[in-house]
Amino acid sequence: MPEKTNGFVLVDYENVQPKNLDLLVKQPFVVRVFVGANQTKVPVNLAAAMQKLGNRAEYVFISGSGRNALDFHIAFYLGELAAQHPKTEFFVVSRDRGFDPVIRHLNEERDVRSRRVSDIAEIPSLRISAGTSQEEQIRLIVKNLRSRGRSVPRKVSTLKNTIRSLIAEKLSDEQLDSIVSALKKQRLIEVNNNSVRYHLTRGGRGAGRK
Repeated sequence: MPEKTNGFVLVDYENVQPKNLDLLVKQPFVVRVFVGANQTKVPVNLAAAMQKLGNRAEYVFISGSGRNALDFHIAFYLGELAAQHPKTEFFVVSRDRGFDPVIRHLNEERDVRSRRVSDIAEIPSLRISAGTSQEEQIRLIVKNLRSRGRSVPRKVSTLKNTIRSLIAEKLSDEQLDSIVSALKKQRLIEVNNNSVRYHLTRGGRGAGRK
């Protein structure tokens, strides 16, 4: 473990296949990517990002299969690491709410700072500053949406929640509406009866769809 670290990031790779792991390259996090028994390959972009992280990154390959097998392994490692590094912060990258009870227990009963995030970009130290220009906010939001593949939010309300989770400071409804309007104006999204369609390819100028 590096002398200085912002904490541990435990990735539930069965549930989330992050394409933005490179966000952690310049941040002193220790990363563990948990790979299920049936996941025999990892994409080049993930392998390249893991290589850039050097000895701060490690794969944990799960040999056993079965319902929630990988989740139990993550919970075990989370508890073990929390016992070894009680003053460190922990992030579980997963959309699986099943982790929430153990994370709540660690926070409330063991005083271990831990949280679940659905995307690496939601880690507080990586979130976009509200003071960033809207142009830069749009660029970073689009980059995050691209990284989600088919898991992009399909409703305006969930898109707003996603944007809110990516911005460090609390946004007003007017600020959120302004960002969504900018996405529409740049033809990055279409909105029809609260449903959202995406045009994020080729630099995000309406050239393609997700």
